[in-house]
Amino acid sequence: MKRGDSAASELSNIDFARLIDSAGIGVIVHNWDTAVVYANPTALQMLNLTYDQLIGSTAMDPRWHLLDEHHRKLHISEFPVNKVKQSGESLYGYIVGAIDFDHEETHWFKVNAVIEKADDSELAFIVVTLFKLEDAVALFSFEQIVKNAEDIVIVTEADQLSEPYGPKIVYVNKAFERLTGYSAQEVMGETPRILQGKFTDQATKERIKAALMQQQPVREILLNYSKAGKPYFLDMNIIPLKNRDGVVTHFAAIERDVTEQTFYAEQLEKRNRDLKQLKENLQDVVRQRTLELKTANTKLQRLAYFDALTDIPNRRYFMEMSHSLLSMVRRNGKCLAVAMLDVDDFKQINDQHGHAVGDQALNVLASCMKGFFRAEDIIGRIGGEEFGLTMLFDKARDVEHTLQRFQQKLATMLQEPMTLNGEALICLQFTVSIGVCIAEAEQELALEQLLKCADKALYQVKHNGKNAVVAVSAQVDGKAG
Repeated sequence: MKRGDSAASELSNIDFARLIDSAGIGVIVHNWDTAVVYANPTALQMLNLTYDQLIGSTAMDPRWHLLDEHHRKLHISEFPVNKVKQSGESLYGYIVGAIDFDHEETHWFKVNAVIEKADDSELAFIVVTLFKLEDAVALFSFEQIVKNAEDIVIVTEADQLSEPYGPKIVYVNKAFERLTGYSAQEVMGETPRILQGKFTDQATKERIKAALMQQQPVREILLNYSKAGKPYFLDMNIIPLKNRDGVVTHFAAIERDVTEQTFYAEQLEKRNRDLKQLKENLQDVVRQRTLELKTANTKLQRLAYFDALTDIPNRRYFMEMSHSLLSMVRRNGKCLAVAMLDVDDFKQINDQHGHAVGDQALNVLASCMKGFFRAEDIIGRIGGEEFGLTMLFDKARDVEHTLQRFQQKLATMLQEPMTLNGEALICLQFTVSIGVCIAEAEQELALEQLLKCADKALYQVKHNGKNAVVAVSAQVDGKAG
């Protein structure tokens, strides 16, 4: 058997899925309709999401909020997965920021997105790889990700670990060839020790060997040499790979060239020893200023989308999310309800109790909406004492009943005294009028039409005595039925 055939045979024993789960890059796989069907643990950690939150979501999900490198909010069509789907071409090095409103921060990534399609299948997938800006770029399919990763990947057999013969190399990726100068054919069957030299630290080698003998993962920084004799430092993370029977058959080393970082760290330590205290003080100042700038930027981003008084989406953000939800109606086959809520006799509250109490009443209403409606429902303050609500329902007849239960929930909340600046106020009683417009899945209606329809229904509530719900059906000509 030729060495190349032997290497191919060895590759069949490598668990590339486990290797990807251990890699420091995020991998997300989308169906052609952009629904997420796979995400590795690193991607979940990067996005601060659970597996259940991410799997099944699509690019149309209104909870996705991406920015470009100039902090401009991306339109859905500009999302990496949609750009690839529309153009049919792969996308590399696309910088995006993902807004995480739960933690009031933005995570920045460099993104690759490629189309993967098996030769014997009609199915096509869009594979997105995420990494922080200082991390390496990688491509999909488990073997393709490893093959094209910027980080070096070496796979060896798990037996014959002792010098001079083992462990034998069975796989190296392109990054290995670029850094070392060796081709894959040259190193197949050789041992990684061919990369070591006179100044490779013996103690580090012994620690690595001890971990491999115990079949344990190990991480070390090691000095190696290229084919031309050029030294370089590697930050290597070695993990055992098991077969289906749980037996360790191979070791995979995921390695990053840290020569520049190591060199400069040593030079700075030698040249700046006497300035260490000053350096630490300056670093503290920089970190503090950076944190202040980051906090200020996060607050500015939040102010652009959330109402400062009630801390729920403002009119602009409500409209954007409602447009996204409207686009999902036809695909899901559900009905869409767009409602307008208005505090009854709000001017009397301000006149009798003052604007501070009026503001607190709006906060109570916003809090009740956040607690009552589902996470996928869209709520927002349209302006003044007027609020908006957009929801998907399986049956149109459920809409009016749901809104009536909300009014009952609000009435229950108002039985408790409101607080202002830590002091209890009177039990302020107020009601809300609700006008709602319901559109079926087959109707082609603009959001502006539905809002106008809901506003007319709200006017009808006010005219009939307030504190009620009026639901009307939308019509294609814009008139409510």
